[in-house]
Amino acid sequence: MVAVAGRLFADHGYDAVSLRRVAREAKVDPALVHHYFGGKDELFGAAVSLPADPGDLLAGLDPAVPEGRGELVAHAVLALWEGPQQHVLAAFARATIGSASRTRLLRDVVRRRILARIAEGLPCDAAERELRAGLAATQVVGFVLVRYVVRLEPIASLTVREAEAYLAPALERHLTGTLPPVRGLAGAP
Repeated sequence: MVAVAGRLFADHGYDAVSLRRVAREAKVDPALVHHYFGGKDELFGAAVSLPADPGDLLAGLDPAVPEGRGELVAHAVLALWEGPQQHVLAAFARATIGSASRTRLLRDVVRRRILARIAEGLPCDAAERELRAGLAATQVVGFVLVRYVVRLEPIASLTVREAEAYLAPALERHLTGTLPPVRGLAGAP
């Protein structure tokens, strides 16, 4: 039932999937879905739980060595999205985009568990670390949406190796490259 729900959420988005439809396609009584999941949010949560712990995905990240971090992050992101949980991740992305509460939840998870880890040890102050991690996130989210959710060509058809080769330098630039001077940032005019 959870696998069916994950596929339906991935294919049609959160709003277009009803509990009745999940039950019908899973060939179970709708009461069974309500019994185990109470409601659509609970079923969605079970169907799209994070398929991997961000700490495990970023285990090779050494806070003392900022260089090369873009490559490590690109590799981790692509390994996750190319894996068997791709449909679950796509469902999560689609549903999050359309829901303020899910967007808020995702923002908190990403900020605390992923971006803080990616920015850890960068040789700058906390505000700049947060900015750099946020800029890197724009690259990851954009790339993931274009490649796996929207499936825009030719990005969707790149090999994993090609995708990593394009994504890693952009991440590296945001994480460790020179940022343009912007009014309001430390050290800027």
